[in-house]
Amino acid sequence: MHCAADAEQPGVQDPSPGAELTAFASPRRRLWGSGEAMRIEVPAPWPDNVDVVGEALDSIGGDADPVAFAALPYDRHAPAVFTVPQRVHVHTADGERHVLVVAGATRPAEGSARHASAPDAASELSVRAVMPAPDWCDTVATARDRIRAGDLTKVVLAREIEVIGDQRFDAATLWNRLREVNPAALCFAVDGFVGASPELLVSRLGSTVRAQPMAGTTRRTGHPELDQRRAGDLLGSDKNRVEHQITIDAVHDALLGWCSFLDAEPSPSVVPAGPVQHLATLVEGHLSSPEPSVLELVAALHPTPAVGGHPTDAALALQHELEPADRGRYAGPVGWVDRSGNGAFAVGIRSVQLDGIRASLFAGVGVVADSDPEAELAETRAKAQALLGHLVRI
Repeated sequence: MHCAADAEQPGVQDPSPGAELTAFASPRRRLWGSGEAMRIEVPAPWPDNVDVVGEALDSIGGDADPVAFAALPYDRHAPAVFTVPQRVHVHTADGERHVLVVAGATRPAEGSARHASAPDAASELSVRAVMPAPDWCDTVATARDRIRAGDLTKVVLAREIEVIGDQRFDAATLWNRLREVNPAALCFAVDGFVGASPELLVSRLGSTVRAQPMAGTTRRTGHPELDQRRAGDLLGSDKNRVEHQITIDAVHDALLGWCSFLDAEPSPSVVPAGPVQHLATLVEGHLSSPEPSVLELVAALHPTPAVGGHPTDAALALQHELEPADRGRYAGPVGWVDRSGNGAFAVGIRSVQLDGIRASLFAGVGVVADSDPEAELAETRAKAQALLGHLVRI
């Protein structure tokens, strides 16, 4: 098997609705694949076995780098799967466009994914919370009481929302919608897991490593002056600043051992993300030699306190006790890696798992000692609402 660069074909710009899509887009680079050249099985626990991905990519001949995509499980004890598409379209912010082709892959023909028909929009939909709101608030109160008792400092709890339609949900249609309205987000579609995450878990390009952890949230209203005041309140909130610093310290400490230089912005900024805004801090550094693959960095970082809690082991144990559903890929790393170890992975939040006529999404909040269950419930509703609006458009 061999991989080569191919010129972008006229008219091939974005995946068509109805296509089986594998894609990842950031403000700097957009990649989307068609066909399947290889599936790479990563045994459980996936963080201990990510080296098999590099070995598999090395087995592909040719000068150009093949690219593997994955939406990794939140659960570190689970196995994982990476997909190497036959063709990967690469569009960069400076206008470069090219296609990476695994040798032997044929150009899509009529009736293939490129020309697939878009499914009809659903005309009937049902939406339900898997756990009723009062019960979920009781769960938040239980977690808060454990924190006040000194068992831990923070735990992230998520609500699951299930949507059932009378037509199958289409990943390409949803990805295109999310990318259009969230140009600054990290938009992804891998194995039916589709989303627009505001949070970069880690990227590695050459010797440069970046992460932009987020923790601390307030709602947006759509009124610029009010949202600006709320952003100021967020920056001035001791609760949110402490929660944010826990995450920054964890990310910094996890990356430090890989770097000859690593620094974080001196103070966080407020980043809008659809219906909410977050505290965010860019962490950037220079990797030591030999440079680790982005997958080694992903394995070292996941889960951050922004999606798990602090201390990690106590938070994960409490999640397991209190959350009724397996998170699946929600809040797990999702992104791409090439044979050179370059790549980018988002935190898989603001996401939905599509499965035919069923869609499952989660919305999470960080619970701390002074959390109010009703306020946390409102935050989950705000986070879920924007994605639901794109999902259930009729």
